Amino acid sequence: MEVINIFLTSALEAGTEDFVHNGHRFVFDTIGPDGPERLVDGPIWAFVDWVMDDLAGLEMCRRLRADERTSHAHVTMVLEEDDAEDRRRSLKAGADDYMVGPLDRTKVLDRVLALQSSSCEPHVIRSFEHGALVIDMAALRARWNGQVIEARPNEFRLLRYFAQNAGVVMSRDEIIAGLGKGATGSSGPPLDERTVDVWVGRLRRAIKAAGGGNPLRTVRSRGYVLDLS
Repeated sequence: MEVINIFLTSALEAGTEDFVHNGHRFVFDTIGPDGPERLVDGPIWAFVDWVMDDLAGLEMCRRLRADERTSHAHVTMVLEEDDAEDRRRSLKAGADDYMVGPLDRTKVLDRVLALQSSSCEPHVIRSFEHGALVIDMAALRARWNGQVIEARPNEFRLLRYFAQNAGVVMSRDEIIAGLGKGATGSSGPPLDERTVDVWVGRLRRAIKAAGGGNPLRTVRSRGYVLDLS
């Protein structure tokens, strides 16, 4: 079942449980100025408030477009009122469309379902490049300087998460949460810290076998970090 990610810059008051429809699972989450806090699989639909606590909605829209993880998202600007100048500025900042708030779960789902049914090309990241590392999401394959990294599905997702957070030291708990394996209702059984260590070990060996050396560094008492230059 394909997951459709719905990100909002402010939480809905109620009704953010998953919604299953026509072979798709629609998953709600909030998003801040630094982008997604978890690994994102599948298309992204982002609803950005015109006014946010941390920054302007226009700036948030620009950040989503500049972030490789969300650059292909369908972005809807949520206006406070139907103002022609606000609509123009939203589209100029990179929004795909706009609607007038406030939002609720039904309005969000109606908009996503309508746009999804009329869209010929799903909004999904096809590839991710960072220096010598290239991750092909469509083929579920990663390469280091052109050499295939022979990673199992779990280690492939772990590599994606590390690559999207390159240079950031992450604890085992943060990795578990980022992979969506800690919360009730997440796909598959929950992870524990020992499993994270095993996956990291396998990923290290796979990268080394592909000629990448050991860019996955252990930071004592803190966790792991992927060093990419």
